[in-house]
Amino acid sequence: MKARLPQGYGAGAPNNVNSIARQAQKMQEEMERITNEIEAKEYTASAGGNAVEVTLLGNNEIKAINIKPEVVDPEDLEMLSDMIVAAVNEGLRMVAAEKEERLGAVTGGMNIPGLF
Repeated sequence: MKARLPQGYGAGAPNNVNSIARQAQKMQEEMERITNEIEAKEYTASAGGNAVEVTLLGNNEIKAINIKPEVVDPEDLEMLSDMIVAAVNEGLRMVAAEKEERLGAVTGGMNIPGLF
């Protein structure tokens, strides 16, 4: 007596597995390409009505911080620090949002642990 395999298993199964593996490989390559593009891109964010402007790369490295001289008050360095932090955080949010949007388009919205 021969055992019967459930429908979907058997002769066609290796082709499905190979097809899925090829699709996964293409998805991985596309995600890597997008990630490289994002990491090389510059993002600029500002705070305090453009008094502080931060330029960072998509790999979260700060490239430049520009501060308008009129906002430098030796009596209130805390405000300047707050504006720098706000501008950096806004830039980081911009990078994260673009990564989520562009990589999410590749994955079809699937949440893949360790990806983002």
